[in-house]
Amino acid sequence: MNFYTRKWVKPEDLNPNGSLFGGTLLRWIDEEAVIYAIVQLGNPKVVTKYISEINFVNSAKQGDILEMGIEAIAFGRTSLTMRCEVRNKITRKTILSIDQLVFVNLNEEGIPAPHGKTEITYAYIGIEKTKNGND
Repeated sequence: MNFYTRKWVKPEDLNPNGSLFGGTLLRWIDEEAVIYAIVQLGNPKVVTKYISEINFVNSAKQGDILEMGIEAIAFGRTSLTMRCEVRNKITRKTILSIDQLVFVNLNEEGIPAPHGKTEITYAYIGIEKTKNGND
């Protein structure tokens, strides 16, 4: 799993109990996951279809630095399924895990459309590489 994004928990992110508000964390995850899906599918028209059970393992407090990990686990004809883990950057304790986030590739009319992808790719300027480094 790759951990690309870090977030700093600030006062405005807290719930009345003084810990990170779950809705804020879910918004961060959805944004991170859709960016990952857009990059993987090469299409900015991608929508969230499904999020499986959300397991809040530990709380985060003001000042904590969190890192979000996203990993593609399956490619459907029009969809991409990922898993997610959020952990404390310093302590490495898991804050939250989600087994499945499904995003759907859309065409110009907003209809699910085949994306033609079968494996993780990393897009570079003019070059597309697969997870194992092949062009």
